[in-house]
Amino acid sequence: MDCVTILGLVAASFTTFAFLPQMIKTWQTKSAKDVSYTMLIIFIIGIFLWLLYGIFRHDVAIIIANFIILILNLIILWLKIKYR
Repeated sequence: MDCVTILGLVAASFTTFAFLPQMIKTWQTKSAKDVSYTMLIIFIIGIFLWLLYGIFRHDVAIIIANFIILILNLIILWLKIKYR
């Protein structure tokens, strides 16, 4: 694995797991009132497109990061709907 790929994986790890505290807080408090539906939906679409881009480019860092971010944000959206 080359240095650029490692850099991409490290960067992807930080940006991916930045969403974990929000998901946990939403789950624990059973409240997502401060999270905007519009922001979540636009973000989810963007992340899905980044995932497709990574797949077409065969870029492991982009694929893994965006797949995990997509899942975390779909969970946040589900929690927002569940706890409204």
